[in-house]
Amino acid sequence: MKKVYLCIDLKTFFASVECSERHLDPFKTNLVVADPTRGNGALCLAITPQMKSMGIHNRCRIFEIPKGVEYITAMPRMHLYMEYSARIYRIYCRYVSPDDIHVYSIDECFIDITSYMHLYHKSAKEFAKMLMQAVFADTHITATCGIGTNLYLAKVALDIISKHTKENIGILDEERYQKYLWHHLSISDFWHMGSGTANRLLKLGAVDMHGITQIPEEILYKEFGINAEYIIDHAWGERTCYDCLY
Repeated sequence: MKKVYLCIDLKTFFASVECSERHLDPFKTNLVVADPTRGNGALCLAITPQMKSMGIHNRCRIFEIPKGVEYITAMPRMHLYMEYSARIYRIYCRYVSPDDIHVYSIDECFIDITSYMHLYHKSAKEFAKMLMQAVFADTHITATCGIGTNLYLAKVALDIISKHTKENIGILDEERYQKYLWHHLSISDFWHMGSGTANRLLKLGAVDMHGITQIPEEILYKEFGINAEYIIDHAWGERTCYDCLY
């Protein structure tokens, strides 16, 4: 059976938790999570989507917030965020086995739903919606989701595709990946493609994922060593060792 994975992210998680605790809508509320005792140079650990829509960057400093913008400052409460994360994990466990969940971070996880679609008589997108709606109903936190035929594609569908859809769901298989994202810029938008790797690829003539596929593999292995293996696989949208997490 062809594998299907979800990569679910909790949108602006820390800020959304603080809004949930205050019964506020993060899409209509200006709120930053930061420690004001550290002064105007304090890092904002999260800001609400409403503030992002104003062009304010998520990891900004307090002094970088434009003057005239009124907002709520919430002191970071990591224990509370961990409690919410565990609560949401338990929501997922209502529908799937913990064996099929891989926690990637406090606000993001992968779920292998291959065997569950038939069980619940739902498509991958319908299953994703079911989980996202269950999270919102219980916590009032909005989730976004990537669906892919391997872990890498699920993550890329989340990071690049989902944010441009009304339903906050992106879907990729290898064919769609090559059709729609081979020439996507910037190349550093892709999972595990840091600026250092991107600059080294640029020197080899690759500005996008398709460009990587045009470089002889022996040159990539000479430049990146064993890491060339995942760079090549990712360029084609193919499964890598990350799938061994399951």
